[in-house]
Amino acid sequence: MASRVTVILGGAASGKSAFAEQTCVSTGKNRIYWATSQILDPEMQDKVDRHLAQRGGDWTTIEDPLDVAAVASQLSGGDVLLMECATMWLSNHLFADHDLAAETDALLAAFAACPAEIVVVTNETGLGIVPENAVARRFREAQGRFNIALSARADCVVLVAAGLPLVLKGAL
Repeated sequence: MASRVTVILGGAASGKSAFAEQTCVSTGKNRIYWATSQILDPEMQDKVDRHLAQRGGDWTTIEDPLDVAAVASQLSGGDVLLMECATMWLSNHLFADHDLAAETDALLAAFAACPAEIVVVTNETGLGIVPENAVARRFREAQGRFNIALSARADCVVLVAAGLPLVLKGAL
């Protein structure tokens, strides 16, 4: 049986991470946190530290910026996986010059084969102005396509704005 997938999207600092963490806690399952970020500067370290403090110590953390198959293969039906976040995962692949469509297909296939419940945090990047440079425009377009693919696969999609969740698809 394919895993249940919940996608939680919103803008930067919208409250989506806190909502996703609470969603995972409410399952009563063993909580696994898939950290996709790469700590490349002090600002990112500060953000990671804030997230660690916010969620507390009752999580197992897997740090892997790219390999969904390696992460998903470690999980069981008694687990809930929080992918934090899909936007970082996608940007990691973009800057590594990987085939984004192929990586998206691999991620969706790994999710389909994974016995754990999955909660994905992703950014809605298409609500702002058109970016000024080609890389940013490419990323915005790729993120939009990626969110569409994730949401099509998801059982539940929740938009979080100003800390308030709005269910767009399915039920929590």
